Amino acid sequence: MPQEKESETPTEFEDVLNREVGQFGRFQLINLFLLAFPAISSGFLAGDYNFTAARLPHRCAIPECDGDTPVYAPDWILNAVPKTSTGFADCTRYAPINTTENINDTCPLQIFDRSKIINCDGYVYERTNSVVYDFGIECQEWIRSLSITLNSVGAMVALPLAGFVSDYFGRRISIVFFAFNIVVVGVIKAFSVNYYMYLATQFLHTAIGGGIFSAAYIIAAEIVGPEYRVTASCTMSSVFALGLALVGAIASVVGNWRHLTLTLFVPVTAIFSYYWIVCESHRWLLSKNKTNEAQIALERAARLNGRKIDDEAMKFLLTAIPRSDSKETSQNLIVKVIKSPIMLRRCCTTPIYWIATTFIYYGLTINSVSLSGNIHLNYILVALVEIPGFWTAYLVLDKFGRRITLLSGYLLCAACCIAFAFTPTSFYGLSLFLYLVGKYCTGVVMTSLYLFTSELYPTRHRHSFLGFSSMLGRIGTVIASFTPPLMDYWSGIPSIMFGVVSTVSGLLILTQPETFGKKVPDTFEDAEMLGKI
Repeated sequence: MPQEKESETPTEFEDVLNREVGQFGRFQLINLFLLAFPAISSGFLAGDYNFTAARLPHRCAIPECDGDTPVYAPDWILNAVPKTSTGFADCTRYAPINTTENINDTCPLQIFDRSKIINCDGYVYERTNSVVYDFGIECQEWIRSLSITLNSVGAMVALPLAGFVSDYFGRRISIVFFAFNIVVVGVIKAFSVNYYMYLATQFLHTAIGGGIFSAAYIIAAEIVGPEYRVTASCTMSSVFALGLALVGAIASVVGNWRHLTLTLFVPVTAIFSYYWIVCESHRWLLSKNKTNEAQIALERAARLNGRKIDDEAMKFLLTAIPRSDSKETSQNLIVKVIKSPIMLRRCCTTPIYWIATTFIYYGLTINSVSLSGNIHLNYILVALVEIPGFWTAYLVLDKFGRRITLLSGYLLCAACCIAFAFTPTSFYGLSLFLYLVGKYCTGVVMTSLYLFTSELYPTRHRHSFLGFSSMLGRIGTVIASFTPPLMDYWSGIPSIMFGVVSTVSGLLILTQPETFGKKVPDTFEDAEMLGKI
């Protein structure tokens, strides 16, 4: 083939593949349906700690008044425990006065020294279905939040591990590998004998199991045609959110945290069968020169879509990607970025967007269980509301552009978060509405940011730049894990933080060029030109 034809092999490969196999048909539909379960399982990983390590409503035990069957919130509670803005203190009480007065189950003021506040010697719980009760970490909110922090740190480790396993061993095997880890660590976690063991398994669960979503996501993106990749992306993200919501639904039925852990993760064993029933990505097989397996995969895909690949087209498909890869040359990307002020500024700015977005996204999710009302219903609603956010972005990005969509999403999210911070808890409907709109905006921003970041960087290095920004973005999830304890000082602190960060991020979006309607940069120089127009 002439040299000028070889340089266009990637485009020709797409055209031939789409013509012979089809961009979307029965083959893609079946596999997307199967890939939904790994995405749901990933949602379980990202949400189980909200209930297994949930903060439990508790108060000091009052031996002078409680009796044999203490009640969490008796009528006399404010006689014995200091009042707070959210009800009554959970870790302190008034010191008792030695008296022989007959209290007659009324627990009167007279038996307490209200000028002296002391710590609890024991506790009375409203419910006992989390590790807080089993491992005795009451009134140690920063220690409790470590479970969230380690879950987030594990997710950072999962990203490079998922990339290595998926690229070296294949997408299908990586799904099975991570599913196996999820089941094994999940079972071990359910039988934790102390909080340290629970923390260790919480980290390992996401570190060696969290890659299941990215492996499934990559297959979904690689088996559909270009016209359906955004649709596939929104579908996988929506199924992940559904997994988060299912955690809340299952937790409302299965109360005990050990039983909940087993209920969530033992069924993941069904994914082991994917080794035999899910088709390996033909793009990965071709990139590894596994031509025999690739031919079988392509023929199967075409057959399910009611097509047949002719011999000439098959010969081309089996050689196009290896021939294209052989033309690639290695370059020092870091040096090129440092020498380019435009790209250097861009590389320093896009990770900030990701850190801010994940901070707000996971912060709102984590703190949803602290909203007034039913914690399970609140959590389910907060998880589900991001799904219309994903599809809103899908609908408006090509009408109003990337910058306007992101700016609007960030600023509306900021307004809702700040307004929520100053809304009295007695206004349950209004506060829940503001919270849900804020979370909805994060769905819009997350989908838009993924596309916007991709379009700012050149084709050859796009995955590297996107992975760099996404990995640093996990810092936001780690920071978000420390926001629940701040509510002990004022319940509005996390929401104010989300609002401020969202506002700053929205303004920073204006420092980047609009990519809507412009040719996606293929070379480093093309990407630089985006900043000069």
